[in-house]
Amino acid sequence: MRDEVVQEAPRTHSGALLAAISVAILLGLGGIIWSYTLNSKLATQQQALADMTAQNNKLAAAQQETDARLNVATDELKTSLGLTQKQLDTRAAASQVREVRGEQTTARLATAQQQTAGQVAAVQTDVGGVKTDVAKTQSDLAETNNNLTSMKGDLNGHSTLIARNADELEILKHKGDRNYNEFTLVKGQKKQVGTVSLELKKADSKRSKYTLTVFSDDRQYEKKDKSLNEPLQFYSGKVPMLFEIVVNNVSAKNTVTGYLSSPKGTPEPTVVAER
Repeated sequence: MRDEVVQEAPRTHSGALLAAISVAILLGLGGIIWSYTLNSKLATQQQALADMTAQNNKLAAAQQETDARLNVATDELKTSLGLTQKQLDTRAAASQVREVRGEQTTARLATAQQQTAGQVAAVQTDVGGVKTDVAKTQSDLAETNNNLTSMKGDLNGHSTLIARNADELEILKHKGDRNYNEFTLVKGQKKQVGTVSLELKKADSKRSKYTLTVFSDDRQYEKKDKSLNEPLQFYSGKVPMLFEIVVNNVSAKNTVTGYLSSPKGTPEPTVVAER
């Protein structure tokens, strides 16, 4: 039994050695493979580092060129900004001048507006007064118009509106349908009135009577013992048209005053020599 054991022991040690050698060989191969792989990676990284260095050098050169261009542009911009600032200062000064002038203009406008407002107020007051006066005048005219008297003339009883005073005569004039010529006659004097001539023959202030002669178209008409405000009527002209004479006052000085009424469109008066 011992012999068998002794004989089997060397076999066991030889197997372990072989196993150890195999492991060592495997480790060596692994180390060689790892070392090769590491060297490859290192070479690759070194190449990449070299490429990066070259790229950095290019970037640095480009950066220098960019900096140079930027410096030139900055100088140009500074010059431009300097000019622009001067322009801005000039414009600011001009703007201040315009602002001052604008304030002065605004002040003048405000003053002018105040003056205008005062003038407008004064004008409105005057206009109000004028309107009041016009209204009163219109009222007076309307009242006078209502008071105009219609009288029958001494020729065929033809009725007509007459004026008994200056106010009523103005109403008749404003109607615009006839011409009115005022007159003053002194006894013994022949006077042209409109297109005819008149001569006062007699004036009786106590009885308010008078007598006068009308000269028209180479004819004469005597109006005898007529009363105040009585229409004295006659026809005159190539195409006979109705004329009227109204005497409003007979004075103690052998004088009468009144008016001659003639149709629109009558010819201009011709000068007739007075006697």
